[in-house]
Amino acid sequence: MKLATKIRLAAIVAFLVAVELLCRTALISRFTLIPPSEMATGLARILWAGKTNGEIATTLSGIAMAAACSIAVGFLLGAVLHSWPRARASLDPLLATYYSIPIFVFYPLFIVFFGMNRTPIVVIGFLFAVVAMMTNTLNGLDRVPRVLLKTARVLRLRRARTTLLIVLPSAAPHIFGGAKLAIAYSFVGVLGAEFILSSTGVGYQIAFAFNNFDNVQMYSLILFVVIVVATVNSALFAWERALLQRRGQW
Repeated sequence: MKLATKIRLAAIVAFLVAVELLCRTALISRFTLIPPSEMATGLARILWAGKTNGEIATTLSGIAMAAACSIAVGFLLGAVLHSWPRARASLDPLLATYYSIPIFVFYPLFIVFFGMNRTPIVVIGFLFAVVAMMTNTLNGLDRVPRVLLKTARVLRLRRARTTLLIVLPSAAPHIFGGAKLAIAYSFVGVLGAEFILSSTGVGYQIAFAFNNFDNVQMYSLILFVVIVVATVNSALFAWERALLQRRGQW
């Protein structure tokens, strides 16, 4: 284990122990926060009882759909805009200000289009994530070294082979970074929409527990979200590191 990893784990453990002691000694009121150990035991009871398994499956499937669609559509749109400079010049100001638009305000419109179901929630997650994937795809394609493209022309490589052998490998780190952001934004969009607008899902269960002052339920589900997000992020980081090691860039 690397020294940086040991320091990171030690800092997390020290923080959890400090919070546990502050809660146990009543320096932090239980009305505000419960000890981390109670969050863990509460989460274990929730998962063992199985009452929220359907809600968890609903949320995770929605996040997976939003992330997959945003990665695929964002990559395709980014590639199209990169090959169409005039359209890109027209849309660049809109992409730069996209995240200043509160996507949640369009929820009534999505209900009109898609009905009272889970689809509007997934659409919100998709809209949160797709532009991050687009901009990172554009950034990656912009950074392909021109000397490699000139070499491809000298070798008379066809467009498809140039794309597969030169363009995509060169842009891969930025595209992968866009995919990581798209997954993160999908979590934010879907869980946020459930918290504010939905009547199902983990986000709704957290909001319901909050409104009913059920701190054990609320913090246990928040802990579940943190664990899932940390696991997904760690897996993506490990995958990215493996890819970069194969290219000699790590």
